[in-house]
Amino acid sequence: MKNLLLILLLVLGGLTAQAQKITVTGRVVGASGEGLPGSTVLERGTSNGTSTSGNGEFSLSVAPEATLTIQAIGFATQQIPVNGRTTLPDVRLVAAAQDLNEVVVTGSRASEGRSNILTTAPVDVISAREIRAFAQTDVTQVMSYVAPSFQSSRQSISDGTDFVDPASLRGLGPDQVLVLVNGKRRHNQSLVNINGTVGRGSVGTDLNVIPTASIKRIEVLRDAASALYGSDAIAGVINIQLKDDSTGVSASGLYGQTVESDGKTEQADFNVGIGLNKRGFLDLSGQFLNRGFVNRALRDTSPLIYLGNNGGNYPSTATTEQARRDLKAQDDALVAQNGFNRVDIRVGQSATRNFGGFLNSAYRLGQGYEVYVSGGASYRTGRGPGFNRLPSQPTQSDLTIFPNGFLPFINTTIYDQSAIVGLRKTIGGFAADLSNTFGRNELRYDVDGSINASLPLNPALNPTSFYAGRLAFRQNTTNLALSRKFTDVGMLPSVNVALGGEFRVDNFKIGRGEYASYISGGRQVVTSAPGVTPVVLGPAAAGAQVFPGYQPQDEVNKSRTNVAGYLDLESDVSERLLVHLAGRAEHYSDFGGNLSGQAAARFTVVEGLALRGSIGNGFRAPSLQQRYFTNTSTQFVSGVPNQVLTVNNENPIVRNGLGGSGQQGFGVAPLKQEKSTNYSLGLTARVAQTVTLTVDAYQIDISDRIVLSSQFTRTNPTVNTILGTLPVSRVQFFANAVNTRTRGVDIVATERLVLGDNNRLTLTAAANLNETVVRSFNSTSSTVNNDPTPGTAGLQNTLFDRQQRARLENGNPRSKVNLSANIGHGIFSFEARTVRFGEIQYKDADPARSFLDQTFRAKWITDLTLSAQVIKQVGLTVGVNNVFNVYPDKFIQSPRNNEFNFSADPNLSYNSSLDNTNRGRFVYPANQFGFIGAYYFARVNVTLP
Repeated sequence: MKNLLLILLLVLGGLTAQAQKITVTGRVVGASGEGLPGSTVLERGTSNGTSTSGNGEFSLSVAPEATLTIQAIGFATQQIPVNGRTTLPDVRLVAAAQDLNEVVVTGSRASEGRSNILTTAPVDVISAREIRAFAQTDVTQVMSYVAPSFQSSRQSISDGTDFVDPASLRGLGPDQVLVLVNGKRRHNQSLVNINGTVGRGSVGTDLNVIPTASIKRIEVLRDAASALYGSDAIAGVINIQLKDDSTGVSASGLYGQTVESDGKTEQADFNVGIGLNKRGFLDLSGQFLNRGFVNRALRDTSPLIYLGNNGGNYPSTATTEQARRDLKAQDDALVAQNGFNRVDIRVGQSATRNFGGFLNSAYRLGQGYEVYVSGGASYRTGRGPGFNRLPSQPTQSDLTIFPNGFLPFINTTIYDQSAIVGLRKTIGGFAADLSNTFGRNELRYDVDGSINASLPLNPALNPTSFYAGRLAFRQNTTNLALSRKFTDVGMLPSVNVALGGEFRVDNFKIGRGEYASYISGGRQVVTSAPGVTPVVLGPAAAGAQVFPGYQPQDEVNKSRTNVAGYLDLESDVSERLLVHLAGRAEHYSDFGGNLSGQAAARFTVVEGLALRGSIGNGFRAPSLQQRYFTNTSTQFVSGVPNQVLTVNNENPIVRNGLGGSGQQGFGVAPLKQEKSTNYSLGLTARVAQTVTLTVDAYQIDISDRIVLSSQFTRTNPTVNTILGTLPVSRVQFFANAVNTRTRGVDIVATERLVLGDNNRLTLTAAANLNETVVRSFNSTSSTVNNDPTPGTAGLQNTLFDRQQRARLENGNPRSKVNLSANIGHGIFSFEARTVRFGEIQYKDADPARSFLDQTFRAKWITDLTLSAQVIKQVGLTVGVNNVFNVYPDKFIQSPRNNEFNFSADPNLSYNSSLDNTNRGRFVYPANQFGFIGAYYFARVNVTLP
């Protein structure tokens, strides 16, 4: 009974304390009275805080006797007692070099935030000011140029990946970084990257659906954190904190274009903070973005456009030099007569248009309860090309409709919705947080300017546009979190205890396209030249060219559940030693359980110098997309159509069950979780009160890493037996195939100098060096590993060939260096930044074609901007990105057969010396920093109270 009474008294005490809170408003300004946006206002001794709006204003609910800690980078911290006041006069901060680093919440569940140089793990903070300092208009591009450990670049001619940028952290895959919004798990994208890009076979998170106007800051935890947050956090965590202003209106407009006058970008956004009767806030943000396409294609070097074969080559009948010259002259005449443009493809970033909005709000209900709601929706359309079809490719076209060939386009529509609803309250001394997070991402495919060549020739009936199907992913997460700081626990001065549980439901769907988008009409292509005996060239390609629609047998509707529980302990064992322990148990309905743990510590050697490190294990659950994605597409190799089956992991062809004609399958086991072991060791230092330095080394070992295999062909007897009578010639699938090791080091140094009352200089140098190597193969496939049948040597190499290995190990830069400077003088601010993107490598899949291998050199990209606060409410920024108009190295043309080492279009696979898909037109890689060249822009910012 006494214990019950004590608990009741504690609860009543907590309720009374909560009920006595007041709302304090004020404004934070600099030496000359200018508002300081993004300043941090904290209730001392708690994690309760906010940041100032665009004109420096804030509103925060605190206890009447609270003391506010007010911080801004480049200024001395102030402590201001509230003493029951609800309004504070302007808080004028004094410029100072020894400013406090950003307080972060990611990577720890402690009740009080810590500076990012006082944590046990490295955390980068990207502020709202940094997000708007340059011309980048979406989240992945902002982070690529600000955070060296983060890498993302736009792809070209890669289907859905043209519109959803694959992104990686610390050299690992897009699906090995966890994304949070306001500390809650963000849902994944529906797209699985199956083309020849970085991140092939992975399912990431579409960061670009979140408007930059809604973001207060981005915290990047550069440490494995599965024990804290669950699956996907092998490389680290990105936590996007939404704005929580209760006053003020801000808006901006941007226009920019490349030096080549393409890639035009128009952006408009807004953010509105609304106070809710001094008991909460409602923050609304919206964005419109219209981005034009960029084209860096060169002229088509095909010898013949109209009279050739196999993609523009001379036919085998032209055996003499004179015959070739005559044929070339005839073809050139047809090119001139028909006005054929040899710049016949489009290479570069696709065109997109995005409408998006987000809200973030909280409201105190009384009795100590606070409800919060956040979420958003976006609608994004995109248009991107494939490779063109020449008029000399009748098996891929209908010449009655497209006598001069055609360039097909993929049009995508991406719908994304999310909502977080939660309730917070202090119960028995524990801060309790019950929330539900819902997210959905859908990608719809439409194709136009194309043809299903297998349908009978009839211009009146054959469609040239198709609905090709859709992908959808849905996730719902219910979470209960409890945390409390205990003081004087035995010999320990304090222990923060956090525990909680989670229940999650995932769902993945594939919807079929319209009938004409995938059907095989059975048309046989016959030559019809005058005076020549007709020759059957073979069947015409089935399905819509560039992207055949999903078929009925591809349709999927699969779900799974996950239950998890965690315990997290953090203690300042002494004034010098901070220790953090975490453990998490999870159970998935489709593959079983997993247990993760982590131990981390930070030790202060002397004042201003500390060591920190962690050791732990983690995991990543196979995505539903990797388990169940399937489709059949027509891909051309040397002008010959091949039906390529991407078969899901549940199919008997992949498993130990029977294959397509009653024969044994590949023997690949069901997908299971990737498991990781991680180690990190680093130091943090503050030098002469003006310089902060962090250096963190890491090693991440991943076993059973999931990859999408290369294509197995019927030329191998075992594969031919497995495929049996199925109408396909090639097959690829997902498997836990490789074990990898990633090693690297992150270095961040910042110096902040005060050069007088109105002059500030900030210098930053940051770098990431990383190396990923494939240590061994770990396929559970007996067929692949043992190669039991004569003539099957090489199945293991096909499972993960040298091209796939090079993409995994060297597809992203192994190093990135960021040097930046910001100087402020009165109303003016000047930003300079240069980023070194390290080298990348390409290797051909066939060792016999190693003459196509190439290393692309590191390049520096330099950006400059100048900003002026014209009046209190209006600011103007002008600048140029890539001021020196730097491009990546070009692909080196092979001396053999005029070849280039590139193929991206799934309908035009590059697999032999006769298949010159590229034909001299696509000469830049797309996975370092893109290839749009110099880009000029201007932005107007408006801020109203």
